[in-house]
Amino acid sequence: MKIHTMLVGLLVAFTAAPALGSEPVPYPQDYREWYHVKSMVISPGHPLAQPFAGLHHIYANGAAREGLKSGRFPTGAVLVFDLLEAVQAEHAIEEGKRKLIGVMVKDPQRYEATGGWGFEGFGEGQANLRLTKDGGRSCFQCHRQARDRDYVFSRLRD
Repeated sequence: MKIHTMLVGLLVAFTAAPALGSEPVPYPQDYREWYHVKSMVISPGHPLAQPFAGLHHIYANGAAREGLKSGRFPTGAVLVFDLLEAVQAEHAIEEGKRKLIGVMVKDPQRYEATGGWGFEGFGEGQANLRLTKDGGRSCFQCHRQARDRDYVFSRLRD
């Protein structure tokens, strides 16, 4: 009877654990203190203007920075795409309201179906406003273009 109770307990614990790859991408705390990779503006008329028009800043944690150098991103690499409205005023483009924070997290075991990367968008930069509803598959469809660079568009500048 004791073995039966133990087996039932293990079965309940195992089935209650999240399935591999079901864990959500975490919100990137303090990402603005990471390495700043680049900035760019997507203007109306660009193929990605809907929904990504605005001012972009790309940040990399230490593992992602090494991946940008080597072309091979280790587990734990995180890239953040910080998208803000691009406000034109007095012949300058300035940051406006934050539109979203896009996050890529490298973990081949958890995110095998999406090239080893977990994808998430946080609306207005709010940790509780998750935008990705398909497990990152729609993000990955676009990132497939960069397969030869481990699905990462950004590069380090010389």
